[in-house]
Amino acid sequence: MIRSMTAYASAESVTPLGLLSCELRSVNHRYLELSPRLPEELRTLESQLRERVAAKLTRGKVDLGMRLRSNGSAATALELNEALLAQLQEAATRLAPRFPGLSTDFVGLLGIDGVMVKPEVDQTELQTAALALLDEALDDMVATRLREGERLAGFIAERLDGITAAVAQVRGWLPEIRVALRQKLETKLADFRQGTDQTRLEQELVLQLSRIDVDEELDRLTAHLAEARRILKLNDANGRRLDFLMQEFNREANTLGSKSVDQRTTQAAVELKVLIEQMREQVQNIE
Repeated sequence: MIRSMTAYASAESVTPLGLLSCELRSVNHRYLELSPRLPEELRTLESQLRERVAAKLTRGKVDLGMRLRSNGSAATALELNEALLAQLQEAATRLAPRFPGLSTDFVGLLGIDGVMVKPEVDQTELQTAALALLDEALDDMVATRLREGERLAGFIAERLDGITAAVAQVRGWLPEIRVALRQKLETKLADFRQGTDQTRLEQELVLQLSRIDVDEELDRLTAHLAEARRILKLNDANGRRLDFLMQEFNREANTLGSKSVDQRTTQAAVELKVLIEQMREQVQNIE
């Protein structure tokens, strides 16, 4: 099954420090490129987060954002540093005779570094919750990529059917085209037959027919069609395989058009190139 590189996923969980949320966004990219945005409490997890993402995604530009929002209980759990307050009180008492107008502002007092103490939180528990949350979001993203991949696979399969039909049409026209071309060449050569080596004329006729022969191109297109259908069924990341195959499709379509001596095959070559370009645009989004 093919997977798209364009997807979004999110998840949330309650942690000792509050509500932890995780967002994943991905778009197409040649390789896997991860851009994490983490709260200070989780920065030490970056390498582990990268490993987990790489284990489930192989291509795409991925934005990973984690946000920690404090809840009410975390806010009220702040404590006062009684030892520091006692030292500040002692200093104020000692300095009062020297500064009669000395006053203490409560808000200013709380703003002194170390007066408010944040309770110790089990970092292991927080990190475990973050990793589990990422796994949940990644599973959701993979599922989304698979659903979008199914849509892309259906789109590509329709174009492959169109190419199959065009190849079959050209094959059906070839005998008629060859007969018409032979008659046209024989007519042009009729005026030169007298006094000219008949064998030489036949060789020239065969040469002209071989130059417009497209059997090899049609055979290669048929082989590419089979390969594309096989790739669509693989479980591996196969965007690069399909991207390369689109180049091969386009090469054969171009050659078919350059060899064309009939309006029908010229139009068929144009139609093939349209179908191939439509596939190529969608293949850019496949992992």
